[in-house]
Amino acid sequence: MAFEILTYTKNTAEILIMWFIFYRILVFFQGTRSFQVLKGIIIIIIAFLVAQIFGLDTLKWILTKIFAISVIAILIIFQQELRLGLARLGQQHLFNLSLEESEVIAIVEEITSAAYKLAQKKVGCIIAIEKEDKLKTYIESGIFIDGKISSELLQSIFKPQSPLHDGGVITRGENIIAASCLFPLSDNPNFSKIIGTRHRAALGLTEQTDAIVVMVSEESGEISVASDGRFIPVVSRERLVNVLKNLLLGETHKGK
Repeated sequence: MAFEILTYTKNTAEILIMWFIFYRILVFFQGTRSFQVLKGIIIIIIAFLVAQIFGLDTLKWILTKIFAISVIAILIIFQQELRLGLARLGQQHLFNLSLEESEVIAIVEEITSAAYKLAQKKVGCIIAIEKEDKLKTYIESGIFIDGKISSELLQSIFKPQSPLHDGGVITRGENIIAASCLFPLSDNPNFSKIIGTRHRAALGLTEQTDAIVVMVSEESGEISVASDGRFIPVVSRERLVNVLKNLLLGETHKGK
């Protein structure tokens, strides 16, 4: 009896662990071009298990060959995304940064104020907010600042006369860590031909990290937010504040 209970507990634990792993993999790749391929492979695995249970040997043989080819195809086609994914698995949680909610809201207000004042003058900017993934590589490409976030400092950095206005700013917690940083350009075929370099840089950084990027277009003065490899519409100052608060503090603050 004790052996049967132990076996049942072991099998249950294995099922729960595998379910959690598959769930986290799907969540990680959701919204990327590899997500649909990943779903297809999971369907093949399920079909293989069904064929095995019912003894459908021919179908099982065909699915085994298809699965092997699919794995090789993914390793070749999505090698960059897989490399970035593996690099992010070991990241430690960083953003809450032990900041109080009021401190995070104050940061959001300063960034929002700077973005709208720059937008009124049609001065382009790109501001990356570091979350859990360290942006050390991109910080090293710029000029170290380490000054407290303020609307005035951000505006002065992006003034056309400033030697730091080219490139992006990276913030960490309450501080602007560096300016004039270089961000990776997105190679997403759905965007690369219809957006400018600043948009591609904002999108590229959020494709490779969990950073949030606030961007002002120099041509139109429009404000955009990029997160998880996608753009989030911003139609008003209040909308920008709410989007940033939701991304930094969680969905519980939605609409506040």
